[in-house]
Amino acid sequence: MATPSTPGVPSYEVSLTGTPDGRTWSGRETVSFTNTAAEALPEVYLRLWGNSDGCGAVVVTGGVALPDCTTVKFPLREPLAPGKRASISFDVKLTAPDREDRFGRSGEFSFFGNALPVLAVRDAAGWHLERDMGIGESFYTVAADFAVRLTHTGNLAVPSTGVTTDGLAIAKQARDFAWAAGPFRSGSSVSPGGVTIRTWATPTVTAAAVDSARSDAAASIDEFGRRFGAYPDHEIDLVLNDRWTSFSGMEYPGFVLLISPQSPVVHEVAHQWWYGIVGNNEYADPWLDEAFATYATDVFEGNHRPGCWPGTLPVAITRDMGYWGAHSTSYGTFVYTYGSCMLHDLERLIGTPAMDRLLATYAKAHWHGVVAPADFMTAAQAASTTDLIPFWQTHGIA
Repeated sequence: MATPSTPGVPSYEVSLTGTPDGRTWSGRETVSFTNTAAEALPEVYLRLWGNSDGCGAVVVTGGVALPDCTTVKFPLREPLAPGKRASISFDVKLTAPDREDRFGRSGEFSFFGNALPVLAVRDAAGWHLERDMGIGESFYTVAADFAVRLTHTGNLAVPSTGVTTDGLAIAKQARDFAWAAGPFRSGSSVSPGGVTIRTWATPTVTAAAVDSARSDAAASIDEFGRRFGAYPDHEIDLVLNDRWTSFSGMEYPGFVLLISPQSPVVHEVAHQWWYGIVGNNEYADPWLDEAFATYATDVFEGNHRPGCWPGTLPVAITRDMGYWGAHSTSYGTFVYTYGSCMLHDLERLIGTPAMDRLLATYAKAHWHGVVAPADFMTAAQAASTTDLIPFWQTHGIA
């Protein structure tokens, strides 16, 4: 496994109070972590991805802000020795920007996706402080435990990552924490496999759209659990709005934003495994979650896309988000479509039983970890007696 060097074993304790309209939340955040590197750790960095489109939406008191507003450096009082644990605490204020986005305001409703400050990752390549490219996802986090208390006085519903009891949301081994606030209408059901599906809808979303989303989520979360390993969180929240303009759906651990009624519900549920459980550096290797979520959706729908691979590509599907940010019109076709086509071709080459075993074994081996392309290539080769080097070469992986 391509294990990040440090910080490791992070945990977040957060206490925020919201304004009556749910748009602004302020309070205190404490982040604890272990130095899992072989040398002393003199500082850590926080990512404030909510400031990607401009400074001020996320304000942290303390540390040293870097010029792009999306990173704050926290020098430690003394270098943290290998294996030792430390914490940083800071005040934080988050205000949903006036935009129809995953972190933004839509009428009476506020959405806090990629808003909460989280630790940056340092691995063999150094600290990962890459900027959000404005399309897809450019994020890189490790699984962490969250305890988040969201207190408010308004007439609001506040769905979030995790399971909430008396205002305290607990999420174990989650890569991020997201929430929404507003006068949602809510409902719930339980899938045949025992997963609670909660829905939260804005007023103009139809009851039929809510029922359809809940049904698709229940069926797919059970199916993916059988294929890739049981969904560990026992609950997923679907937040439906029909006003978003910049995206069709966005996944967070146990919490999904969906534009209604045309949102790709099954694709976003698939991301609970391919990003949520089996993590990756989404800036460096976006195909490792998007291609897999697209392939999983295809298989769920019984669509094996024969002949979808177009042949030699002018650019590899493995390019990073720096490239796709500069070539945004090609991003979806190459990363999602051609990436999933590559996986369908791999299934045709090694056979469906081997492909099923491969994905289940691969997920189990990297459960709540972080993978790199070599991890998948190694797992695939172990699942097949066929030399896969020519396959990787013809499909833009090697």
